[in-house]
Amino acid sequence: MKKTIIILAAAGLALSSCSESFLDVSSKTESTTGNFYQTESDAYRALLGCYDGWRQVSSKMCVGFYIASTIMGDECYAGVGTGDARNYQAIDRFDISEAPSYSGTLYGSNDGSSDWGNYYAAVYRCNELITHDEQIAWTSEATRQLYLGEARGLRALCYFDMVRLWGNIPLFLEPVDENRPQADPSEVYEAIFDDLKFAIENIPADAYPKSQASSNDGHVTKFAAEAILARAYLFYSGYYGQEPTNCTKAEALAACEDVIANSGCELVEDFKTLWAAASLVPIEGEKGWDSSSTYAGEANSEVILQMKFTGSQDYNGNNDSNRWQVMMGIRNINFSPYGKGWGACTVCPTFLEKFQSGDKRLEASVIDLEGEGVTKLETFQNSHYKDQREYTGYTVKKYSPLAFSDGTSASLADGSGDFQITNPQNWVIVRLADVYLMAAELGSSRASEYLNAVHHRAGLTDNLAVTKENIMNERALELAFEGHRYWDLLRQGIDVAAETIAASSGMTYSGGAEDYVTISADRIRATKGLSQIPGGQITLSNGTLVQNAGW
Repeated sequence: MKKTIIILAAAGLALSSCSESFLDVSSKTESTTGNFYQTESDAYRALLGCYDGWRQVSSKMCVGFYIASTIMGDECYAGVGTGDARNYQAIDRFDISEAPSYSGTLYGSNDGSSDWGNYYAAVYRCNELITHDEQIAWTSEATRQLYLGEARGLRALCYFDMVRLWGNIPLFLEPVDENRPQADPSEVYEAIFDDLKFAIENIPADAYPKSQASSNDGHVTKFAAEAILARAYLFYSGYYGQEPTNCTKAEALAACEDVIANSGCELVEDFKTLWAAASLVPIEGEKGWDSSSTYAGEANSEVILQMKFTGSQDYNGNNDSNRWQVMMGIRNINFSPYGKGWGACTVCPTFLEKFQSGDKRLEASVIDLEGEGVTKLETFQNSHYKDQREYTGYTVKKYSPLAFSDGTSASLADGSGDFQITNPQNWVIVRLADVYLMAAELGSSRASEYLNAVHHRAGLTDNLAVTKENIMNERALELAFEGHRYWDLLRQGIDVAAETIAASSGMTYSGGAEDYVTISADRIRATKGLSQIPGGQITLSNGTLVQNAGW
């Protein structure tokens, strides 16, 4: 049977916000597998569809991998509003009793419209292109290798997210529509490493030069695939306590060293310039940013891979913007440059204790609501802002949405954006500081140099010894609120993760009243740190899927 496929057409490869992007969708054309996948132009359009599918795991309004990663660890509580359902609390506390009527918990509703479904839709697009390789009349072997390398890199990224979240998932390496039992995680990781190695071997090192990032940013590159390979190796070998079948520690280290030596990336000088909300200075009463702003821009020298968004999201099915970012905004408050949102991810005070005096990353990473004059606890108690749940006085700055000083959303340059749906800030998947720390952990001969380059950039002058404890602590501070901390805890063992996260329990305020958040180590152990498979997906599978333990 011929299947109808949706292909996204675009005008060019530039990914800057001021020009047509290879992810700025200009039209949608229905094609079928019978009349498509014939020319390189078809293959290019299919590749755009693969990228768009990957992006839609964040641009469709579900929980999102980033939000889940941030609240499942010891960095943040779930937050949101006192009138909201407690679904985020169920995720945060690994406890379905927080939201017993919601069988979807993480990633989804019971009708199947979930992040689980979004990920598999993205994988399906990649599988379509990959399996129709021989049907395409390639005019250039180099182009064939490039497109297939990117498609397989994207498939690996999707599966790596899914297998970390759910552990036990079906594996599809061809575009089929069938109920399939869950694969052993080792099989999924074998496919991930195969795809990443293919991408590394087939995407030329000079395909998307870092020197031209303003026009080619957002692609899966050889170096992005190498960085993700190292990350996948560290997680698998840590969480499962064994080596993967088709990737060695030496290969993971070599991948990191190649990124450091040959990617063209380098650390930005000032950490805060990596983040818009930390380095943009509003112009009083105007829609714009002062010339004293120090933001290095999204195509800065440190970024190796990021998920690209635009401000063109609408309510008619165009899913192009960063839909989870509104959740990060201060509950109902614009305080330029910070934009309002729904108050998720209130920062745990216990996590802030990890920062030592003089660490520049603290101010660049966290909004101190009272210290910066945004609001006070009394404001939440005595005004309409009091619907904030689990208020701690701190929230995430790195991914705060933006607002101009006149109170309008800064998601679009003219202030006409919708604060809920048009946030365009890219999500940084991997940057060079992360690779430095992975290389140090993997035993590089330059481990001390890499570790202390990151440490000193933060304004700290002491030299750290190369120990596992120091490296993991540095990762916690350097990569705070970027979606990595929970997985770093989990790969150190269930007991380490459970005890560390449980220790973040503490006093908060919900609706202005004291509200103690209790996270049980036993709940994390019971679930093995895995998320609940959406109940709707189990129903749709006619019971082929089996729920994870503890849920």
